Amino acid sequence: MTSGYADYVYEPEVLHAIYLDPFRQWTPQELIKIGVSKPMMFEPGTNWGYCHTNYVILGQVIEQVTRMPLAQVMRQYILDPMDLKQTQSFITPQIPEPVLHTFSSERRSELHIPAGVPFYEESTFWNPSWTTAEGAIQITDITDMSKSMEAVGTGKLLSRESLAAQVSPNLVGFGKADPHCPACHRMSEALNYGLGVVIRGPWITQTKSFAGCGATVGYLPSKKLTVAVATTYSPKAFDDDGGYKNVSDKVFAALGNALAPDPLSRSDP
Repeated sequence: MTSGYADYVYEPEVLHAIYLDPFRQWTPQELIKIGVSKPMMFEPGTNWGYCHTNYVILGQVIEQVTRMPLAQVMRQYILDPMDLKQTQSFITPQIPEPVLHTFSSERRSELHIPAGVPFYEESTFWNPSWTTAEGAIQITDITDMSKSMEAVGTGKLLSRESLAAQVSPNLVGFGKADPHCPACHRMSEALNYGLGVVIRGPWITQTKSFAGCGATVGYLPSKKLTVAVATTYSPKAFDDDGGYKNVSDKVFAALGNALAPDPLSRSDP
C-alpha cells in the first residue's frame, strides 16, 4: 500500500458504474488500466494509502510467476493447506446454497431516489469482480472465516520470519494524512496495517464491507482466541443518501473486549 498508485475504486468510471450496473463483470485489465492511468497519490514509498489497484496488479504478477490462474494458486497453496472446505473462488457472483441474503439502499443517491421514498433492494448477487484480483474473490462461511484468521495469526503456512513480516506492527509511525489522498493516514499502535491484515492493538484482523453485508474476523495470539462476526442490515441502517456504517467492527470490538478485556479498547472504531 506504499506504491502510490491511484485507487480505481474512487475514480468516476468505477465509482458510478458499480451502482448503475451492480451486476457488471469487470476484468483485471480494465481495473489496472484505470488505476495506473490516473495521477499517482504520492511518490512510491513516501506514504501509505489503501489501494485496490495494488491487489489486482499483485494477482496478475502471481499468475505470471506461477503460470496458473490465481484461483488455482490460492487453492493449492493456501485454501487446501488451511483446510478451508467452504471457501471457493468463482468468476461470477455465484454463491452455493445456503446463502446469507443481503439487502441494501446504497444505490439511492446514484439513482436519484428521494430520501422520503422507500428504497431497499436485494444485493445478494451483486458482482464483486471490481473489489480485488480475479481468483481472490471468494465465498466462505463463518467457520472458515475463523479457521483462516487463526491460521494467519499462528503462521500455520509461514516461516517465523514471514509471519513477523505479515503481522508485526512494522509500519507504526509511517504515513501521513494528505488532502490529495483520502486513503492516506499515519499508522498507529492502535491501528496499523500488516501484509493483507489489519493490526488492531494485539489483534490480527480483517474486515469486509460489500453489498449490504459486513464481516470482521480477528485472532488474539496471547489468548489463542478467534472472533468472527458477519452482519446484514435493515432499512433503518441506511441514511438519506444510502450510506451506512460497518457494524461488524463494533460488534467484533464488543465481543473481543468481553472475552479479553482491555486489548481492543484503544482501537475500537
